[in-house]
Amino acid sequence: MITCVVKYVIVPARIDAFEQFARRWIELVDLHGGVHHGYFLPAEGASDQALALFSFPSLARYEQYRARFGVDPEFVAADRIRDESGCVVRYERTFMRPVLPDR
Repeated sequence: MITCVVKYVIVPARIDAFEQFARRWIELVDLHGGVHHGYFLPAEGASDQALALFSFPSLARYEQYRARFGVDPEFVAADRIRDESGCVVRYERTFMRPVLPDR
């Protein structure tokens, strides 16, 4: 399993648009073979940081999903929410693997 951690710098005044963007991507990841663990937004105090975590069974499966970016109309529409609202200043992706309890 591989987990993608996306760190966002967001525009706090546009958090409603960011939430709309996030909810759409949760649906798309789940529809295309991943498991979305959620978006994590500022809860208290002033912050412009947000996180997203989602997993795929392998890097190869993630790459199949990524191949849809810029091509699949649903993916393009989801990114349009971000682009047109200006709710994201920048983001970066990191890939991690979990250490889970032995069972």
